[in-house]
Amino acid sequence: MIATQKDLAAAIAANRFGLGARPGELTKLGGDAPAWLKHQLKGEPPVLSGAGLKPSSETLAHALELRKELVAARKDRKQGGDDDRAQVAAALKLPAVYRPVYIDETAARLAHAISTDRPFLERLTQFWSNHFAVSIDKIAVLGLAGAMEREAIRPRVTGHFADLLLAVEKHPAMLLYLDNHASIGPNSKAARFASRGGKRKVGINENLAREILELHTLGVDGGYTQADVTTFAQAISGWSIGGQDAGRRLARLGVDNGTPGEFLFRDVFHEPGAKHLLGKSYSDDGVKQGETILRDIALRPQTARHLATKLARHFIADDPPPRAVERISKAWLDSRAHLPTVYEALIESPESWAEPLAKFKTPADYIYSSYRALGIPLQDGRRALQPFEALGQRNLMPGSPAGWPDTSADWDGSSALLKRIAWADVVAQRMGDARNARDLAPQLLGATLSDETATAIARAESGAQALTLLLASPEFMRR
Repeated sequence: MIATQKDLAAAIAANRFGLGARPGELTKLGGDAPAWLKHQLKGEPPVLSGAGLKPSSETLAHALELRKELVAARKDRKQGGDDDRAQVAAALKLPAVYRPVYIDETAARLAHAISTDRPFLERLTQFWSNHFAVSIDKIAVLGLAGAMEREAIRPRVTGHFADLLLAVEKHPAMLLYLDNHASIGPNSKAARFASRGGKRKVGINENLAREILELHTLGVDGGYTQADVTTFAQAISGWSIGGQDAGRRLARLGVDNGTPGEFLFRDVFHEPGAKHLLGKSYSDDGVKQGETILRDIALRPQTARHLATKLARHFIADDPPPRAVERISKAWLDSRAHLPTVYEALIESPESWAEPLAKFKTPADYIYSSYRALGIPLQDGRRALQPFEALGQRNLMPGSPAGWPDTSADWDGSSALLKRIAWADVVAQRMGDARNARDLAPQLLGATLSDETATAIARAESGAQALTLLLASPEFMRR
C-alpha cells in the first residue's frame, strides 16, 4: 500500500509530537493529525494522581524540622557532648524523607506518560519542566523537583507564559536550587542590622537572576548586561521560603517566618529603591517589583525568539528552520505569550510535517514509547525508574540549570545505542510471544516503517527476537 501524506502526518503526530504511538492510535487520528494535536490543548490539564503525592510545602516543612534537629545536634556536640549518634541520625533523616517522595512523584509521572490520551500535552509539560530545570543532585531539591512540575508547571501549560514563569520562579524548589531563598540586598534592613557588629554574613545571590535571563527568558544573546543581572538579583532579593530560621538577632527586626514550606517575601531582605534594567525603571513596591520585571521580560522579542527556537528544535529538527522560528515567535508576541496560540503556530508550520524521523529520541522518549507500544507492565516504586538510570537519563536529574540536551549528537553515541539494544532485548525476552511485532510494527510506525525493517522483523527466528528488532530499528529510535 502506498503511504499518503495523511498517513505520514499521523506517524509524525503520534511519535514526534506525542510520546510514541500505541496500537491502533494512528487510525484514530481520523486523517487529520493537526486537529488531533490541537484537540489535546482544550480543557484543563489533567491532575497527576498517586497515593504518595503531597504538597511540596508539607514535604519542605518536614525537612525544615529535621534541619533544626541537625543544628541542635551539632550545637550539643560543640558544647562538649561526646556522643555524635544524634548528629548522624539527624543528618540521615533528610534523605530518608526526600527519597520516597521523589520515587512517588517520578513513578506517577511515568505512569501518566504511558497511559495518557493527551500525549502532546504531556510532551509539552516535560518540555517546560526541562526548560525550567532543577536537578535532584542537590539534596535540597530531591523531594521537591517532581512537585514543582506538578504544582507550578502542569496547571499552566495551556495558559500564558508569564503566569508559568512566575509560578516556577517562586516555587521553593527553584528558590532552593539556585539559592535565592537566602539572598539579602546589600542595603536592606537585614544587611544594615547585620553590619552593626553581627556575625552573620549576608549578601546578594545572583544565581536565580542570571539563569532567568540566560536560560528561562532572553537567552544568552538576549542583550542583557552584568549590571542587569545584578539589578535583577536585587529586585528579587527577599524572595524566600517560609519556616526558615532567620536567626535570633535578625528576628529582632520582626522577620516573619511565614507558613513553613511556602513562598515568602521577606521585606527586610529586599534591596530597597527603584531598579533600572533593560532600559526601563521599576518602582520599589516590594514583591511586585520582581513580578513586574518578569512579566515584562516574558513579552520581550528576545524571549519570544529564544523560546520559539527551543520549541522548534524540540519538535522539528536539531537545526530549527528559520521560517518556523519566525512564525512561532510572531505568535508569541501577537498573543502576548498565550501558549496554546504559540503551540498552534508550531503545529501549523509546514516544516513540522516536512521531514519524518528528524529527531533522535532521548532515553526518556525511548522508554515512554516502548512502554506505550508494547503495553509493558509497569513495576512498582524504584524498579519502575531503573530503565531511565540504565540508559543515562535519570528522572529530574539533568545536572545543571540548562536541563537535558536536545540534539541527536548528545544521545546517539555507540555506547548509548548498545545500552538501548541491551535493554530492548531484556524487554523482548520478558514479553516473549505475548506481543506480535509483525502486527505491531505498521501500527506503531505507520508510514515511516521501512521495507528493510519490516522484512527483518518478518524473518525473525522468534517472537522475542522480532520485538528486539522492532525496538532497535532506526525508525523506532527516532521521532
